[in-house]
Amino acid sequence: MELTQNFLRGKNPCAMGYRWFVRNNLAGGDYQAAMDTQVGAGRVEDARWLLENFGSTNSVLELEHLEADNFVYAGTLIVHGDVRVPGQLLVGRSLQVGGGIRAGKLEAGEEIQCGGAIFADELLQAGGNVKAAWSVEVQGNIRAEDLRTGWELRSGGQVRLKGNAHIGQEVEVQGDMQCAKGLRAGNAIQVQGLLEVGHGIASNSHIKCGNHIQAGWGIKALGDIRAACSIRTGETLQADGEITAGPGYGVFAGMSVQMDAWPDCAWVRALKKPEALISGFWEGRPAFA
Repeated sequence: MELTQNFLRGKNPCAMGYRWFVRNNLAGGDYQAAMDTQVGAGRVEDARWLLENFGSTNSVLELEHLEADNFVYAGTLIVHGDVRVPGQLLVGRSLQVGGGIRAGKLEAGEEIQCGGAIFADELLQAGGNVKAAWSVEVQGNIRAEDLRTGWELRSGGQVRLKGNAHIGQEVEVQGDMQCAKGLRAGNAIQVQGLLEVGHGIASNSHIKCGNHIQAGWGIKALGDIRAACSIRTGETLQADGEITAGPGYGVFAGMSVQMDAWPDCAWVRALKKPEALISGFWEGRPAFA
């Protein structure tokens, strides 16, 4: 894509960024080359503005390794080895990495696939799915479609997914965790904020939440289910340990099921009956496999 001054002016750029663009003779040049020049001059936000306003491209860049202070690419980026970008790594389409990724802020317009672990300081964001063969650890927020990890998921901020989360080991989230579909973890799930899932939650260990736990379908844990506030499910609720809501809060199962159907579709199973069980059919101790 070729950029002209009139074309750029039509997007209402900031005055400072436009003057810099003209002063450096970027008009009439290649779109990606202009962003490379901006990033090289430390004007990463200007390059971001170009990408956001002019969109992604179908170009593909393949590298053996990537190490840079910041990096912005409008197409698909394929890196066979490791990626080390302490600043911003922004990709217009997909990011495919054979090794691990370390970035300050990691964003892709489509999917992110990583053959190792993903570490990000401020943000991990993808317009599509994020898949890491090892762990995903982000000090800030995570936003994506589906999220799949072979190992643990750790976030110091909020996690918001438009689809499912399949986590191989532990989940540790300091803020809210919201999944429009399901959440499945091979080990414990610990969320300090609200835990809200549109479908079901399954954990091979305990589930612990510092706020409400809400699931549109059911919740199953091989350990305890404990919340500082209420526990609410649309259908069933099962723990091989105890189910405990916070002081003054209730445990609600079958909120999406007619009361006549509770014995079949909204049963509650645990080591002992939850003290604050408000709705659902108490069935008793779960049957161990």
